[in-house]
Amino acid sequence: MADTAATASREQERILIGRAQSGDAPALRELVDGHKDRLFGFIFRIVRHHDDAEEICQEAFLKAFASLDSFRSEYRFSTWLFTIAYRVSLNHLRRKRPLTGDLDFNALPQEAFDAPTSTLESQDASRLKDMIWSSVNQLTPPQRASVVLFYRYEVNCQEIARVLELPVATVKSHLHRARNRLREMLEQVSEKDLRHFRNRSTAAG
Repeated sequence: MADTAATASREQERILIGRAQSGDAPALRELVDGHKDRLFGFIFRIVRHHDDAEEICQEAFLKAFASLDSFRSEYRFSTWLFTIAYRVSLNHLRRKRPLTGDLDFNALPQEAFDAPTSTLESQDASRLKDMIWSSVNQLTPPQRASVVLFYRYEVNCQEIARVLELPVATVKSHLHRARNRLREMLEQVSEKDLRHFRNRSTAAG
């Protein structure tokens, strides 16, 4: 049933993209509305500045629509958007600062870590979230992007490799290093709160 629904959703998206490629303005707007929150969230976690993230998000959509005819339907549209946004984000970081892992996550407001479609209701879950993102502070932008895509948006390693334009083995290495960094901090967290994180870690291989 889930596979059937996913197939139908992909088909609907292909139809929507086809309309957009023909210059259908409502279709373009629907594509923006369907992806803007996730795309902004991804960009924000890379550049970590609200106004810059908004500007990059707009630029990514403009670049995507300018080259919409080159979109290959065998890929997910979201993967293609993430790829464009990631390139623009890296270019932005190169202009502003060296690509190092010493960016200050503590300068972000707390709401920056909250997904628009999810809430963490328990204090334990909120504490776990804070601990995880604090540890991600030390990662490089490619490692950070791998963690965000895999754990927040549940994108598989093959899709992440396409987004970051890296070998799958490198993506898995980024995730492995992130898990090693997290392990000591998470030792005191309850098994219940860690279950989802461990399930996703197993999926990463």
